Amino acid sequence: MHVVIVGCGRVGSGLGVLLVEQGHTVSIIDKVPKAFRRLPPGWPGTTIVGSGFDRDDLDRAGAQRAGALAAVTSGDNSNILTARIARETYGIPNVVARIYDPRRAEIYQRVGIPTVATVRWTIDQVMRRLLPESAVEWTDATGQLAFVDRLMPDHWAGKRLRDLGMPGSATLVAVTRGGTPRLDVADLVGQEGDILHLAVLTDALDEVERRVAEKPGADGAGREHP
Repeated sequence: MHVVIVGCGRVGSGLGVLLVEQGHTVSIIDKVPKAFRRLPPGWPGTTIVGSGFDRDDLDRAGAQRAGALAAVTSGDNSNILTARIARETYGIPNVVARIYDPRRAEIYQRVGIPTVATVRWTIDQVMRRLLPESAVEWTDATGQLAFVDRLMPDHWAGKRLRDLGMPGSATLVAVTRGGTPRLDVADLVGQEGDILHLAVLTDALDEVERRVAEKPGADGAGREHP
């Protein structure tokens, strides 16, 4: 997958290194040329001196073919503007904006722009929002039980999240919404940007992933909340 990162500070450069290590192609935009010194020698991605809300610079970065974009500059307004352009103009499916003010982050989260707050989130959490695949966070000593984090697909928005569970195989334990974990999942309805935390028997991991990835409703599960 091609990923565009806007901002080459500690978070942006760290993301760039990790994404390349995982086999993705990466372009980083920053208005300050010396910011790219944070990248290791020989880093194979593309660096572009420019702005994250300039169409020409985004085109040069390959935004047209990007599967994900992270706006992680030092400015809240710049990051939000970049995220909106990425989502609304380029149709990039996985977009995240770094927001320094947690109160503002919560507001933008509600209107469909996934955000991460500076203090409470790390590079690892940004990665989870950029890459939609499930991440196994912990496995018990027997290797039979795993705790899995998964960015909720948009088609589960407005659906009952309890229907994600598979009796005897998987249980939805918690949901992180707007940077805040929630345990009241019994009647919780999905919102765009939710991170799902599931307890899964390891031999059912593939089946659970398919269930989450498929649109709900085929078997009556996940029907619209009244």
